[in-house]
Amino acid sequence: MNHCLLEVEVLEAPQVRYTQDNQTPVAEMAVQFDGLRPDDPAGQIKVVGWGSLAQDLQNRVQVGQRLMVEGRLRMNTVTRQDGVKEKRAEFTLSRLHPLGAQAASPAPTTAAPAPVRQAPSRAASAPAQQPPTWNTSPLVPDLPDGDDEIPF
Repeated sequence: MNHCLLEVEVLEAPQVRYTQDNQTPVAEMAVQFDGLRPDDPAGQIKVVGWGSLAQDLQNRVQVGQRLMVEGRLRMNTVTRQDGVKEKRAEFTLSRLHPLGAQAASPAPTTAAPAPVRQAPSRAASAPAQQPPTWNTSPLVPDLPDGDDEIPF
């Protein structure tokens, strides 16, 4: 399953275009995300939203805004002007979650209808629980120089 969740900062305002066949809106924007370690450089990736998500990107997202984007990754092969082919990652958006003061609406923007929530149970009268915290441990183990856990 290809599912990814990234906290990003918007670098370029979303640009909307339309497909030729059925005029579906497609929005693209450049974002950056922090490296895994403090000394790692920030990564950049292109985020693409289709349909109503494209319109939401255009209407609600601004340069410098922090977002949590949810979707899938794919690799594209692109030929540069000098003729060299390179692979670039592209993020296809499925949900958009504004962060911080910019979060005007509490519900995430999504292409699918929101799931139906069940009625509160008797446990609802219990004291409020603390919100979960993010695990800040590194996702990639530190290995000595020259050691690689991938055999190829």
